[in-house]
Amino acid sequence: MRLSANLIAPAAVLAAGVLSLAGAYVAVNVIENRAAVEVHRALVLDGISFTDVSADGLQLRLTGTAPTEAARFRALTVAGTIVDSARVIDAMDVAPSTPLTLPSYSLELLRNDDGVSMIGLIPSEDARVRIGTAVQEAISGGQISDMLETADHPAPKGWNAALNYGIRALELLPRSKISVSADRVAVTAISESPAQRAKFETELTRNQPKGIDIVLDISAPRPVITPFTLRVLLDEGGARFDACSADTEGARKRILDAARAIGLEDGDAGDCTIGLGVPTPDWAAAVETGIAALGRLGGGALTFSDADVTLVALDSAEQDLFDRVSGELESDLPDVFSLHAVLPEPVKVDGTGTDTSDGPPEFVATKSPEGQVQLRGRTTNALVRQAAESYARSRFGLGNVYAAMRLDSELPAGWPLRVLTGLEALSDLNQGIVVVQPEFVSVKGVTGDPQARARISRLVADKLGDAQNFEIDVRYDAALDPVAGLPSPQQCIDQLNAALSGAQIKFEPGSSTIDGASLQVVDKLADILKECPEAEFEIGGHTDSQGREEMNLQLSQQRADAVLQALMARRILTTHITAQGYGETVPIADNQTEDGREANRRIEFKLIEPETPATEDTTDTSESADEQN
Repeated sequence: MRLSANLIAPAAVLAAGVLSLAGAYVAVNVIENRAAVEVHRALVLDGISFTDVSADGLQLRLTGTAPTEAARFRALTVAGTIVDSARVIDAMDVAPSTPLTLPSYSLELLRNDDGVSMIGLIPSEDARVRIGTAVQEAISGGQISDMLETADHPAPKGWNAALNYGIRALELLPRSKISVSADRVAVTAISESPAQRAKFETELTRNQPKGIDIVLDISAPRPVITPFTLRVLLDEGGARFDACSADTEGARKRILDAARAIGLEDGDAGDCTIGLGVPTPDWAAAVETGIAALGRLGGGALTFSDADVTLVALDSAEQDLFDRVSGELESDLPDVFSLHAVLPEPVKVDGTGTDTSDGPPEFVATKSPEGQVQLRGRTTNALVRQAAESYARSRFGLGNVYAAMRLDSELPAGWPLRVLTGLEALSDLNQGIVVVQPEFVSVKGVTGDPQARARISRLVADKLGDAQNFEIDVRYDAALDPVAGLPSPQQCIDQLNAALSGAQIKFEPGSSTIDGASLQVVDKLADILKECPEAEFEIGGHTDSQGREEMNLQLSQQRADAVLQALMARRILTTHITAQGYGETVPIADNQTEDGREANRRIEFKLIEPETPATEDTTDTSESADEQN
């Protein structure tokens, strides 16, 4: 069927239209995709990777999550350089902003002999001035290096308490590093001795602020031990140390384990001192070997004095056993050590210094609990006798020595040294006896010094030399220890307030002048404080409620200050004592009665608590307080 000529033209037009639409559609897609590709390429070249680009007709849609508002705006700007910005549709999100982080305040205080360095970030310039002033006062005018930075933000909770504690620690510790933050203070310091370290730790722990973590690392230099001495004894009662020295914690453990293997009880381990001066790194190995030999011998004494080793068997030991054990020990000891083995004759100690016994010649020195010393027995000649008397008087006091020694020119060589060594050992005892014989020295007694036995063992081993047979029987009595016998801070406070409860300090009416009759009470308080450790004490002044409150506060402060000054006049160290007036604010009785008012007019002592706030001193001189105050 042939199409009508009239239909050909419309069909051609229709076909051309369809082809045009198809071509236009294809062209638009090509343009859209190319634009999207070009925009994406531009974004990548600009370092923007968070944005996805998609075409929607002639429009470009940008999606994704921008890290910041500035990054989102940058992506739109880059897209607008490729296509008309009107064609760019912004469908991007912006990540939530991170809350502003407050500055982390910290302060490092480094103190040495040259002064203090301050490093860190603190709240403000005003804080810089306050800290600098406080540090200057703490170190008494030393050099300060200020390397602080400031930030204009409020100080966090706990910062001021931590800072005050850190400056207090700086004042206490002359060689230290104090690290302060809002919730933590770390203290690293060096003390001069273990006793000073314990004092520092006690002081810093007692004053720890609430809510602040305190980290203490206070070291004490190891003592130099000379000679480096160890002495262990073994008898039917087990093993025990007269002296024990080690160069490391590991060496100490090895030595104690070796002693436990031959019968040392944990309670008899004593204090094995870790110190400097070890003669060889093989010290622990040599001591282990020697202690094992003492165990095989079944009893006796083993003494190490530097590289000299003395093994003294019991006088009842069999010769064959002694020869075998001493030979094996000499072979097993490291090369640097020299062994002297002794199988002694039975020792008979008369201990009187007279010639009534058939034993060996003796020199005997005794010391009574009252400090009286008697010297009896034999000495070589008049010059040695005079030297012994002079030495004893220099040690024990001119009027405390009674000498009754006889001369014996046949005494063995070295007798004068043995006598003087015995007297030096006796000076470490509160009471005791020293017996010197040609082949034996005995030191027995009681002491209030826990280190005395080790010190005496070290002295005798060093002075008398190798192959010496000696006995140290020294007992520690805490009641004689001047340190252990001191009262605790709380006991001091109780004693002070007990003295005041019996006789309160009185003042002249309306005055801060101590009444003459009350000076005896102040004398008693001074006697108590002389025996007290240096804890922080407060003298509190109190009044009754008569008169103006401001004037009562002023008067109570003046009276507390007067007591402090009176103690200073009695040569009491008052650097750890403060005076504080409370006025009428802390009554203990009814102010409406005369007896109550008298009870409220008082002086009290108390331990200063770390969190005790300072009471503001308010002064007003416009009126006079009632004279009853």
